[in-house]
Amino acid sequence: MHTTEKDPFKVKRTIALLGKEFGYYSLSVLEEQGHKISKLPFSIRILLENALRNYDGFTVTEEHIQTLLNWQPEASSKDIPFKPARVLMQDFTGVPAVVDIAALREEVARKGKNPGIINPLVPVDLVIDHSVQVDYFGTEYAYDRNMDEEFERNTERYQFLKWAQNSFDNFRVVPPGMGICHQVNLEYFSKGVIEREGELFPDTLVGTDSHTPMVNGIGVVAWGVGGIEAEAAILGQPLYFIMPEVVGLKLTGKLPLGSTATDLVLTIANLLRKQGVVGKFVEVFGPGCSHLSVPDRATIGNMSPEFGCTITYFPIDDKTLEYMTLSNRSEEQIAMVESYCKTNMLWRENEEQIQYTTVVELDMSTIEPTVAGPKRPQDKILLREFKPKFVDLLRDSFGREYVEHDKRDRIVQSIADWNAEGGDQPIYDSTVPVNSGTIETVVKDGLKTIWIDRGDDKFMLSDGSVVIAAITSCTNTSNPFVMIGAGLVAKKAREHGINVKPWVKTSLAPGSKVVTDYLEKADLMKDLEALKFHLVGYGCTSCIGNSGPLPQAIAKAVEENELVVASVLSGNRNFEARVHPQVKMNFLMSPMLVVAYAIAGRVDIDLVNEPISFDSNLMPVYLKEIWPSDDEINEVMRRVLSPKDFKKNYDTIFEGNEIWKNLQVPGGDLYHWDNKSTYIKEIPFFKDISEQAPELQNITNARALLVLGDSITTDHISPAGSFNEHSSAGKYLLEQGVAKENFNSYGSRRGNDAVMVRGTFANVRIKNKLADREGGYTRYLPTGEEMTVYEGAMKYKEQNTPLVVLAGKEYGSGSSRDWAAKGTFLLGIKCVLAESYERIHRSNLVGLGVLPLQYKLGDTAEKLGIDGTEIFSIVGISENIKPLKEVQVIAEKSNGTKIEFGAIARLDSLIEIEYYRNGGILQYVLRQFLDN
Repeated sequence: MHTTEKDPFKVKRTIALLGKEFGYYSLSVLEEQGHKISKLPFSIRILLENALRNYDGFTVTEEHIQTLLNWQPEASSKDIPFKPARVLMQDFTGVPAVVDIAALREEVARKGKNPGIINPLVPVDLVIDHSVQVDYFGTEYAYDRNMDEEFERNTERYQFLKWAQNSFDNFRVVPPGMGICHQVNLEYFSKGVIEREGELFPDTLVGTDSHTPMVNGIGVVAWGVGGIEAEAAILGQPLYFIMPEVVGLKLTGKLPLGSTATDLVLTIANLLRKQGVVGKFVEVFGPGCSHLSVPDRATIGNMSPEFGCTITYFPIDDKTLEYMTLSNRSEEQIAMVESYCKTNMLWRENEEQIQYTTVVELDMSTIEPTVAGPKRPQDKILLREFKPKFVDLLRDSFGREYVEHDKRDRIVQSIADWNAEGGDQPIYDSTVPVNSGTIETVVKDGLKTIWIDRGDDKFMLSDGSVVIAAITSCTNTSNPFVMIGAGLVAKKAREHGINVKPWVKTSLAPGSKVVTDYLEKADLMKDLEALKFHLVGYGCTSCIGNSGPLPQAIAKAVEENELVVASVLSGNRNFEARVHPQVKMNFLMSPMLVVAYAIAGRVDIDLVNEPISFDSNLMPVYLKEIWPSDDEINEVMRRVLSPKDFKKNYDTIFEGNEIWKNLQVPGGDLYHWDNKSTYIKEIPFFKDISEQAPELQNITNARALLVLGDSITTDHISPAGSFNEHSSAGKYLLEQGVAKENFNSYGSRRGNDAVMVRGTFANVRIKNKLADREGGYTRYLPTGEEMTVYEGAMKYKEQNTPLVVLAGKEYGSGSSRDWAAKGTFLLGIKCVLAESYERIHRSNLVGLGVLPLQYKLGDTAEKLGIDGTEIFSIVGISENIKPLKEVQVIAEKSNGTKIEFGAIARLDSLIEIEYYRNGGILQYVLRQFLDN
């Protein structure tokens, strides 16, 4: 049976399942017609099914379908559409997205039309997970106190989201304290196969967070996009992108004893970064897949943005069904997934027939314990090489010569030792009483050692001290093997009489309540808590920069002595100043190693050969003595993991605590904007928009606001963490009557453009070559005056001077942070000129009407003789614009010399040209609504 309606290839069929018949678009029929579907990667098959099902002859055309049918390993420059089945959001990106949609409604109402036409057209789930901060730790009350603080800081934002839940169709909100969006997506939202209006089709989504590919591990094609693209998808627009190459990652062997999925994923990050997979799909195959559980696969999928690729896809197979059973999916759902996928060529089999662009092989039996850092996830360090690597990093990155830890201990054991020697030099440079202790900086033989007295504790702080140890992030907390492993490390540490060091701020922040349930059932929570890894919240915490303050004495010691201290975390991000602005080295690792380094208290230790600590009898204890075997971990997993835990927690996931239930919110289609609010403001993008898009214009007489190097991340462009009263954003809030202790974070302020534009390029570690100071500074070139980036941009705006940013390779890597593009636009930046871009940020720039220009291969600012002090004009935009057009850049120096060169306008498709012409994707969508 088939129909020609919306079905130009005549492939619609029915499948009998559970006593019913469902329609579906058959890839097997295409194979029978002579198309080589069996040679296509599974991820391309899913995109093909998506185009077949959404064909309308306008937004999805026969040409699009033919492009997918004719996928070749070298891909092509043609663009393809994708209409995801659903959208996932978290609150940091979700709040500004909802602000945008509410602002769209406002403009529709101003134009005298029904604001209710602006409404989500696909289901949206928003999980509030990015706002909890680790203010309290190491105590039983930490979770409750942190939750109270979270609501105190964010009540206005949460009222706004609750209004949206009531006002919008197809929009659900998971309240605070329930889990991390990606882990909730893996454990609950993801269906594998969706039934809607009598049709079956693959579960697909986009998410407003770069780690959305986590659900690639359960067979769902999904990736992170900017909030702007997600809003377009919510409002029914297909997402268009160039047909991707698909790299096959062939896994063989199995993980050896002592290695974990975390070690594997950090190895893959390093391997694929070297391969170069930016903008590509990665699909995993080979016999090794059969040895990886869905949580192992999800650990790998989660870190796709760290690899640089769009997705890291694992096709559906028996392991998928096992996990669906464990996580309490219904028998009917599991039967639907198996039957549909086996019927429609989406079941993992016949892998040897598939053609990939290239194949990268990894023998998992070679994986060793691994960490990554100190500031990029792909910077792999083998555990056995960590100590010498730290010594090199200390010298090369910070200009410090390393002194062995035991030598430091011998040189200065205590203040009393110094006094006994009767030295005639000052005992210390300063003694600073603070609430939580006294700092004494002892200097001897040129060696500086900081001693802190705190209650009964007296301890030494130095370069390499671990000040934050965080079991955090869905990357690893979704994986029972490493979480139970961490509990067993804590248990064995207690049995050996060793503990974490007193200067370490410890935290446990799982991605769902299922984790604490099985840790309690395994009787391991008491062991983690004995080592001060108490539950601090269910959220991203340290991974997103919500580590909270360091204890006062430690913060003071680090600040005054410029110590190079470290954090260890089981997360996926360790970019500069992300985890904590005072912590200059940040290392990713498994939860088990996080516990180990908290016990060691420092990273300058060889955990393979040196004692991790000493017991009460001063007997050495080694890591191998407290490291559990795989059999021990698996035995606990078999005993404690149960579908009942998933059912108990997800049956009540939308309820929230009493504070959430009692939040009072207004009704109506239009939000009641409060002009005094410092959290929620109507964004100015759409006010009084013209009904027709203006003509494109060349950029003339522009100035460079920033000149940047390689690997500028979205954290550099739009930081998410804390900020001080001396920053542009801090000064603004003080002017609004907000006390410093109530600043909250940049991430929580994303609903207020006045704060966020002042925070753009304000990362304390960003290095602008036009300024002498590190941080968010620039030079106002007409006068040579140095000032903040925001102040400089506003001075240029007063003179109607357009702005450009010059950058190196991998511009915009990291999180799918829409404010990195929004802030760029609001500063008056018309163009970014870079050597290469990360996928999401380039797309976001186009989505805000900012032109991403790319140097031609081999060109750089340095080779062309450009230093950023020139006056720039860009010619070729206003006429005959086409995808990937080469335009001319003219850079005029102060002496009148002109440097002219071609650059590629990274408008990669016809639809992106339309977005750029309209000043942004949402402006395009709004004009479409108004026109219709």
